[in-house]
Amino acid sequence: MTMRRLSLLITAVVALTIAAPAGAATRANWNLDQQEDVAAAGLLPRLSDGRFHGERPLTGPQLTAALSALTQTPPVATSSAATVSVTAFDARVVQQLGLSDVAAHVQSEARAAGLHPPRHFGTEVVARQLGLRTNHPFADEALELYPWEPITRAEAAHSLSTAMDNPWAVENARATLSAFTLPRYGAQARHALRTAVSKIGMPYIWGGETDRASIHYYGPQVHGGYDCSGFVWRTFKIAAHPAGTRIHGRTAAQMAGEIRKGARLHLDEVRPGDLVFFGRANFNSKATEAGVDHVGIALSAHWMIHASAQGVYVSSLDEGWRQDRFAWARRIL
Repeated sequence: MTMRRLSLLITAVVALTIAAPAGAATRANWNLDQQEDVAAAGLLPRLSDGRFHGERPLTGPQLTAALSALTQTPPVATSSAATVSVTAFDARVVQQLGLSDVAAHVQSEARAAGLHPPRHFGTEVVARQLGLRTNHPFADEALELYPWEPITRAEAAHSLSTAMDNPWAVENARATLSAFTLPRYGAQARHALRTAVSKIGMPYIWGGETDRASIHYYGPQVHGGYDCSGFVWRTFKIAAHPAGTRIHGRTAAQMAGEIRKGARLHLDEVRPGDLVFFGRANFNSKATEAGVDHVGIALSAHWMIHASAQGVYVSSLDEGWRQDRFAWARRIL
């Protein structure tokens, strides 16, 4: 396929996606209940015409007032910016909630491990531990935002409503991420994990394996982002990492089933760069699509980076519910 034909196909698919049928979710209306909640609480009031306008970009002054109202304290910082990016919004929320030191610790660990993390890595890890982001359903993936895009009032309403309804999340994030440590990596693991870490905050897109709209394994990808196995594919295959030649299947189940059972690893055997698989399958099960439905990349014996409901983010492997869903791991380095 020529580049011109590829470009025309992507443009057509994106146009069809944006031209949503009547009643479909839009940037303005996808979370009306949360918009109502934050307006009623005085965090994000309706605008001068009496409407919430979830589709409009959030402004700096609106964010400053919202965060002060959320915590019932003076704003830690103020802004007069006309728009606020997703990463800037997340950083301000993390700061107002008193978790800047935790974000700095996460950032420092990644830097000391040689991963060259983007400057928003620490705050995005904390923000997603707080559950500030959300995954739009497959039919509404055109609503997803890149980390650098202006956050909309609707997306901000989701984050503020989540923070308002889950006050325990702050201490949970502090307790969990204060334990974040990374080892010093060998050259191959460091190479792969640098790629993985660079994608922090990208949205979850079904079948996604690139940063932009493209043609992927399953067909047209109308928005940049990653699903769980697409994230692994990007880290090892598309990045041409030497270990990528050992991965042949594209889905989590296919990747999990490419090795003999004797090569499977238990959770306490996991090392950096290993692929960790989850689902209802147990250690001795056959790798089926129904049994193995998720894959991440181990940063250490206790942490992984993966693409899921919060986009690309970092999670603890020590959480009980996650351990209950652990199937096995695979060493490719």
